This record gives sequence, C-alpha cells and structure tokens, in this order.
Amino acid sequence: MVASMGEMVAFDGPEGRPAAGYLAMAEAPGAPGVVVIQEWWGLIDQIKGVCDRLAAAGFTALAPDLYGGTTVPLHEPDDAAKEMMGLQLEVAAEDMSGAVELLRARTGHDRVGVIGFCMGGGLALVLAARRPDAIAAVIPCYGVHPWEAAHPDYAAMTAATQIHCAGLDDFFTTEAAEELTGTLAALGKDVELHVYPDSNHAFFNEDRPEVFDPEASAHLWTRAIDFLAEHLPSI
Repeated sequence: MVASMGEMVAFDGPEGRPAAGYLAMAEAPGAPGVVVIQEWWGLIDQIKGVCDRLAAAGFTALAPDLYGGTTVPLHEPDDAAKEMMGLQLEVAAEDMSGAVELLRARTGHDRVGVIGFCMGGGLALVLAARRPDAIAAVIPCYGVHPWEAAHPDYAAMTAATQIHCAGLDDFFTTEAAEELTGTLAALGKDVELHVYPDSNHAFFNEDRPEVFDPEASAHLWTRAIDFLAEHLPSI
C-alpha cells in the first residue's frame, strides 16, 4: 500500500456550487493529470489509494466526491445501489468536468486522462464523450452504465480507450465489453480490450477479499499506467 500522498480539495461544480475531491500530486511539476472515478461505494479509502498510487507512478490524480461526502460500507451493496441510482447524472457530469479543469490548472496540460471502476467506468465514458476537448485517454474498468436514458455519445469521443473486463462478471459481461469495443472500433476510435477470464467484478478492489484478484489487478495496473503514459502529455 502506498502511503497517503493527497488531500481533500475544493473546486467549482455545477453553477458555481462547491464540489470536492481527493487530490494526490506527483513529485514532478507538470506531471500529467488523471481523473479517478469512484465505484458505487463513494469516495472510499480504496479510491483515494488509487490516486496515491497514480501519484507515485508520476501522475497528478483527482477523484471527485460524487456523493457529496457520503460513503457506503463495503458490506452494504443494497445501500450502494440506492446511492448510485439516486445520483443526478447531470450534476455528476459537471462535478467531473470541474475536476478536469482543476487538473488542467494544476498540471498546465490541456489534455488529461480518466480511469473509473464499476459505476465509475460508465461515468468515465460519459466524461470522455462530454469533454472531447480535454480527455485524451479513458480507462473503464468493469464499467457499469445503469442510466439507460443517458448513454454516452461515443461518436463525440476523441480519447483512446482501454477497456478492462472480468470474465466472471454478471454486471459488465464479456459480451457487453466486446460489443462496446466493436462500437468504438466501427466509429474509428482507438480502442483495446483486456479480458481477465477467471476474475470477478471489482477484482481490482483490494479491500474486498471475496473478489480481489492480485494477479489480474497487477496486469490491469501495468496496462493502465503504460496506456496513460502513451497517450497523455509528457512533463
């Protein structure tokens, strides 16, 4: 586990409403920026840890708090589902966009990346579609998009996309991942898919031992870091 490298910060959300997030700065000035999007549990310590790991790897990472300070215990999935379904997508999109602007200001780079997990994977694609001017790389990890009326406009995306899918996932199935990959490829997008055949949904979350897969997580992390380094501006 990487030692905590970040702090909670405030930034502008929708219509000037205050928003907040966890920001972990890389040591090098001008390190490229990455937005980290939470699972349905909220801005929990595990997501903050992803920011810390990104900072240690040479990126400046910001996870916006999309639940406004609410977190759900990892043993209460029903409560997490309620929080997710109660999320106002337009407000969340504005908060994510505000996080992009903070990273642009802190890093000096116009283009940033985004990585998201579960619910956050779906929202990462939303952000990439809504901010093609700013998102250069998007990494949805077993991404779930439960908002049927608000699917991303994939045609608008300019970001390179790296999709991660768990073979035993009933939420974001291999078939769904392959369909998304095909949709993006047909639109001429730069897209790659990585399937982890023996892994379950949320296999990257080390705080959930019932699904955590150390080997698959290590592969996901290496691939994600290499992908971000390839597509984001250098220092």
